[in-house]
Amino acid sequence: MGEEVVDREIVERLYPIEEVRECPQCGSDKLIYDPVRGEIICAVCGYVVSEREIDKGPEWRAFDSEEREKRSRVGAPITRYTPDALATDIDWRSKDAAGRELGLRKKVEMFRLRRWHMRARVQSSLERNLSQAQQELDRLGAQLGLPKRVLDRAREIYRRALEIGLVRGRSIESVIAAAIYAACREMKVPRTLDEIARFTRAGRKDVARCYRLLLRETSLKVPLPSPIDFAPRIGNVLKLSAATVRDAIDILKRAQQLGITAGKDPAGLAAAAIYIAALKRGEVRTQKEVARAAQVTEVTVRNRYKELVKKLKIDLPVKKS
Repeated sequence: MGEEVVDREIVERLYPIEEVRECPQCGSDKLIYDPVRGEIICAVCGYVVSEREIDKGPEWRAFDSEEREKRSRVGAPITRYTPDALATDIDWRSKDAAGRELGLRKKVEMFRLRRWHMRARVQSSLERNLSQAQQELDRLGAQLGLPKRVLDRAREIYRRALEIGLVRGRSIESVIAAAIYAACREMKVPRTLDEIARFTRAGRKDVARCYRLLLRETSLKVPLPSPIDFAPRIGNVLKLSAATVRDAIDILKRAQQLGITAGKDPAGLAAAAIYIAALKRGEVRTQKEVARAAQVTEVTVRNRYKELVKKLKIDLPVKKS
């Protein structure tokens, strides 16, 4: 009949998690899988539990991790973040799979293969530029602690700028930094322009100029930065409680309703709200500590703090002498 009793792994692969993995007639979990017809049949009552099933797994079976590793034929997935068709690299070691030293002729052959492998991966000037930009993007992403979705979006923005000729005559570092800033703004990841420019060899002026150019030439729709996005990050740096961060967000929402936040630095507003909320909750932090966490000046925190307290009429606890 070509039938076999399926184990738990195959049943879980064929069934979505929310579906029942037992016979609806008799309740038995002894199921028989017919790979020819794609049917799952109950071994007790003969009821056809499911038909026309498509097994999306491999055509081979393995019973331990070592056997599974040997039979697997896949590599890293090709994504927009790693679009190279040849996703593997030829190793530089001079030994074969068994650990034996390669002969001179084989070493020369592997050297030639490695060289042609590199040439096949990067052919046009656009691909060479993207390869250099990818290295800079990886470095900045690691230093800024950015999630993969932001790096994916930054790479798309940079590729678009490269295709329409915006990178020509400008440094790769400044354009990729501007693309990262645009991606952070678009996805509401709190990173300031000063913070991004600090980790690049290009100056802040060049990054800001490239960012304005990207907005003008690529038709990016970037929302205005909100101080609410900065509050959780500042609270995390200062090790404040979740209640304090929630109070700070409530203060910022009230300020937005009154129009106080218009034209103000969002990081400075978030720092002032965090400072006020910490005072009210008894988790006192100095203005210097808050300013350092928000990467703004103490003067900015002090001015925004006084403005929020005055216009929102916030009652602060009296300091004990």
